[in-house]
Formats: sequence, structure tokens, C-alpha cells
Amino acid sequence: MTVNVCGEAAIVGIAETDYVRGATLTVPEMILQASMAAIRDAGLKPSDIDGVIPPPGFISTEEIAANLGMPEVRYSITVHMGGASPTASLQSAAMAIFAGFAEAVLVTLGWNGYSALRPRPDTKPSRRKIDLGPVLETSRNFYSPYGLRSAAQWYSLYLQRYVDLYGVEPADAAEIALACREHAQLNDKAQMRGRPMTLDDYLDSPPIAGPLRKLDCCLETDCAAAVVLTSAERARDLPHTPVLYLGGAEGHPYPADEITNRPELLRLGLDFASPRAFAMADVLPSDMDFLGVYDCFTYVVMMELEALGMCERGGAKDFIKDGNIRLGGSYPMNTHGGLLSQGHCWGLNHLVEATRQLRHEAGAAQVPGCELGVVTGYGDLGDGSLAILGRDR
Repeated sequence: MTVNVCGEAAIVGIAETDYVRGATLTVPEMILQASMAAIRDAGLKPSDIDGVIPPPGFISTEEIAANLGMPEVRYSITVHMGGASPTASLQSAAMAIFAGFAEAVLVTLGWNGYSALRPRPDTKPSRRKIDLGPVLETSRNFYSPYGLRSAAQWYSLYLQRYVDLYGVEPADAAEIALACREHAQLNDKAQMRGRPMTLDDYLDSPPIAGPLRKLDCCLETDCAAAVVLTSAERARDLPHTPVLYLGGAEGHPYPADEITNRPELLRLGLDFASPRAFAMADVLPSDMDFLGVYDCFTYVVMMELEALGMCERGGAKDFIKDGNIRLGGSYPMNTHGGLLSQGHCWGLNHLVEATRQLRHEAGAAQVPGCELGVVTGYGDLGDGSLAILGRDR
């Protein structure tokens, strides 16, 4: 039996901190700051929130409730899908609202992705380290003995296969990095604002792990973001135009956290999830007015575009050409700058930007008259999620 929650829940509040290298606040402080701002943006009080979906490991529901003043939390869950978690969390929030388990759900995430990943001379030591869970255990057991210790190295195992199979050139991937950097110049909060990029800059950036160059890789950032959801009916009495959750799904490759033994190396969780989400929303990929694609690496974006159904297998290199994913093109992508140029908040910042777009509050980055958009999440080594969002009429 399939439960269809299309149009039953809506995003009503959004907020994000600055995106920085070396935050003065702790991770819990950043999360609480973003959460409180999102609740206020929704026109609600902490006591109105009875559902919380916190990030894995950084702060608990109990800490959030105690610090913000939520007297009764009736629903809480944590989604463990890495960068696919925030987008997948919308599915859980919509189901909870639809089933009556909660009336208003806070989804929040923050981390010290710059300060805590490795020792930094320009930041103070963090007492809250990052737990990478099964991915780290897989690395220790299978990859580290052969010198593969970073995400770029792990991903290179299948990204190189993708490049070889479909004849993808560095200049193809560069278009994604250039589009995100161009859009970041319009975003006051973007970490890479004021740092334009040229094709020569991209091609001259040092190699990390084939086919990845430095400018193929997302930023390391200290930041937090939050969104608030409630029922579509209640949302229409709140300050902003509701952004409806029209469809969503999650999918997992097999084995989820182990690449080399997969029967289909290039089959992602998003390949499983996308058809279900678009069927729920009763729309087509081509109906989207803009895209929010999880851009941990440029080549991953290309694989996601194909998994979404925006183009055929191997067709992403042509889909992204000629300004198609830039503002003014047919499918503007990551109009805030994305993980590549705004900052890395596990993709929750993509949902904040999508909401801003559908409210028609995106300023210089606004996609004129947009009504529909899709946001993807990409976690660990191929877990996938997506949310199809629409402006309430």
C-alpha cells in the first residue's frame, strides 16, 4: 500500500546562519539560532512545535526542546542518510503531519564541517567531533589499507567509471562549478561571494583523485539551517505563501556503504527514488522550473540529473551546456551557489533556497514566475532522496 501525502504538508518557515570557515558559535548554538529564526519566520512560537527532526550526532531533540521552550514534543526521528538526510526528513515530516502525529515539525541541521574535519590553525578545537558512522567503518576495513581515506577518493571509484563510460570531459564538469559560482555572486551569505571563477581557474585547480579537481569538490563549512512544516490548511493562515510538499522518496544502492561489490556500480539510490516521487506529485521532470541538486562533486550532479530523468544516461554533459542550468536558462540549478559555492549544510540550504524561490523572495537570483522545483539529497556513497515542491495557488 502506498500512502500519498501530495499537498498535505507545506514548508512555512526557513532560516540559515552565515556560511563560514571557523564559526564563533558551537554547533548546538548555530542549530538553535537557525531553528528559532525559522520558527519566527513561520509566524509561530516554539510552543507551537510538536515535532523535531534533528541531525544525527550534533544535538538531540531533548536539547532543542529544552533550550527553545517546546513543552510537548510528540514526534521525533533522526534520519541517518548523510547528505540525503534533510531532504528525506521532509518525507518523514509530511507523513507525521498527515497521520496526525504532529502539527508542526522542525527539521534542522548544523555542523562544523570546516572546524572539526581536521586540525585547523585558524579555529579553536571542537569538543563535538563528526561521526561518519558506517561509511567510516567501511573505509577503515576496506579502503584505508589501500590509501583511500577521503570522500573524494571513495567517490572516484565510480566517478572515473562514469567518465570513461560516457566520454565526459573536464570542461563538461566545469560548467556545473561555473554555474554555481556565478549564482553565488548574487547571494549575500555565500561563502564564495566575491570570488568569481573562470574556466581557466577550474582547469588549473590541482587534481585530488581522478577525475576530481579541487574545484569539482564542495566546500567545508561551519553553518546551520532549519525549516518548519505544518499542514497545508494551517499554512494558509501563516505569513508566507505556503510551499507545498508534493512528492518525495528515498532510495538506497546495494550494498549501501560499499562500492566495489555493487552489481550495478552506477545505479544510485536516486534511481530508485525518483520515479516514485514524480508519480506521487503527478508531474514530470520536464515540468520543473528550477533544480536544487546536491552538489558534493560536479560529476555526482551529472549522475543525479540523469537519475532524476532530466536527461538520458550519459546525457548530462549535453543537458548542462549552453547556459541551460544558469539563471536565464531552461532549468536554473542551485541558484544560491550550492555546496560548491554557497556552503555545505548537507543540502538543507538547498531546501531553504527552493522555498525562497517558490515564495518569489529570491531577489536577484529569482527564477521568474516559478511554480515547481525539485531538490535532491545525496548521502554517504549513493543514498538518495528528493522532494518535489510547489507554490500554493
